[in-house]
Amino acid sequence: MEPGAKSEAKQGEAGSGAVGGGGGGKVYHERQRLQFCLLHALNNLMQEKECFTRAELDRIAGNLVLSDPNKDQWTPLSFIFRPHHNVVTGNYDVNVLIAALEARKKKVVWHDRRKGASSIELDAEVLVGLMINVPLRRFRGLWTGRHWVAIRSIDGTWFNLDSDLSEPKQFKDKENVIAFLDSILNQGGELMVVLQDE
Repeated sequence: MEPGAKSEAKQGEAGSGAVGGGGGGKVYHERQRLQFCLLHALNNLMQEKECFTRAELDRIAGNLVLSDPNKDQWTPLSFIFRPHHNVVTGNYDVNVLIAALEARKKKVVWHDRRKGASSIELDAEVLVGLMINVPLRRFRGLWTGRHWVAIRSIDGTWFNLDSDLSEPKQFKDKENVIAFLDSILNQGGELMVVLQDE
């Protein structure tokens, strides 16, 4: 990984009271650095350190730029604030998420918020996990942005793998997951369902 994008990974033993999986396994959890939340969320979703790297996401964003029909309309600031990411802080967009997961034979389906979270089949065999994009306010509302978070089941137990958390947060049950997702959707969050591509 390139300097400035090193992942802070945390693994906890199951049953330790902190981040245990239901079946005795470990839960992989990267912590937030700069605005690389998509990088951390993808690695948390895949449960693998450096499954994705900053270099790979930068490459994907660069390839998306090459095929951008509006690249003739760029300004001098476009060198830093590129259409699909910020070259200094990261902050990748949904197009990078989709292309990255498709490269790993995953399919991303944008969830229709009007249907609510209860319409998601959480027990589906092809379900890898969920990616949510939530609105954020920091510095007492002076700075607003968005944040990527991975949610997935590990050994039958659902976890919130938010890189802003000090450790993964275990959900009590599936009803608790649905209530959490509905609250995210009600606050303007977006929800993507990640499936194994057949």
